[in-house]
Amino acid sequence: MEENYIKNYIERKKTKKVRVGDVFIGGDAPVLVQSMTNTDTRDVKATVEQIKKLEEAGCDIVRVAVPDEEAAQAIKSIKREIKIPLVADIHFDYRLAIESVKNGADKIRINPGNIGGKDRVLQVVKAAQEHGVPIRIGINSGSIEKNILKKYNGVTPEAMAESALGHAEILEECGFDQIVLSLKASSVPMTIAAYRLISQKTDYPLHIGVTEAGTVFHGTVKSAVGLGCLLAEGIGDTLRVSLTGDPVEEVRVGNAILKALGIGKKGIEIISCPTCGRTQINLIDIAKQVEERVQNIQKDIKIAIMGCAVNGPGEAREADLGIAGGKGEALLFKKGEIIRKIPQNRIVEELVEEIEKL
Repeated sequence: MEENYIKNYIERKKTKKVRVGDVFIGGDAPVLVQSMTNTDTRDVKATVEQIKKLEEAGCDIVRVAVPDEEAAQAIKSIKREIKIPLVADIHFDYRLAIESVKNGADKIRINPGNIGGKDRVLQVVKAAQEHGVPIRIGINSGSIEKNILKKYNGVTPEAMAESALGHAEILEECGFDQIVLSLKASSVPMTIAAYRLISQKTDYPLHIGVTEAGTVFHGTVKSAVGLGCLLAEGIGDTLRVSLTGDPVEEVRVGNAILKALGIGKKGIEIISCPTCGRTQINLIDIAKQVEERVQNIQKDIKIAIMGCAVNGPGEAREADLGIAGGKGEALLFKKGEIIRKIPQNRIVEELVEEIEKL
């Protein structure tokens, strides 16, 4: 019943389908999770190591900063070592975009307004066309053109949308339509309003995110609220959760947001009770340990970790696997049936073993 509810009430807006390496953004493609490395791109070894961790965590597309020629050249070596598509993040120097494409970037992110005149944009477009590479136009609330800010008396959703569509028009005039748009702000309400507006005005696929969201805790909350609202309305074809910290956490949060809405890829869903005075096992530690142990297991199963006999047995029976705590022990449920009792010091090990066997 839950799955039917999700399918009936979350209907994604139909957008243009754009190819990025061996995956697609938009159309009938799944919502993809992205992240960005925080290593020095010129350090190929460190960058590849981080990307492999991102791949393991479930990242679909990765972006790297390209501040200079050496970083653009490093893309060639990085690409040989990774599995997921790579995006080159370019600012100010159009030549870096061209070199990145030549060296194997699967997509480039630019702001056409800061890389020079139309002739330079045209050169970037030609390189992208020759190599079959799409372009993301990334608009941030802090980088809108002065004339548009003046028109709208500052940063507004309307100003962000006009800036994005204006830059898209520059590429269209060059005969290019393999475009992805993003309109990010650090304000959650501003971000939601901007994406709602642009979604009504274009069918280009949308890369959604709350920029400069903050530390892992606050950034997770802001991203879950902002992206969750948009995705629930069917808006968004790919996402990045921006966190101040390990980018692996961005991927985990992004996948968790999709999973919570029922639109994510396979992965274990854990439900656990908040605990109360009835709990007689160390449920908080058990839940944390199980979550850590299974975070990279790609199985579409539901695990219930419950603390007592009030809601525990019912929730555990509804899950694929579950425990209901007692005094220093727990009942193990599998597909609705009680399998056995487990002493507290064995709960994590035996539950993980059952997950791996399922």
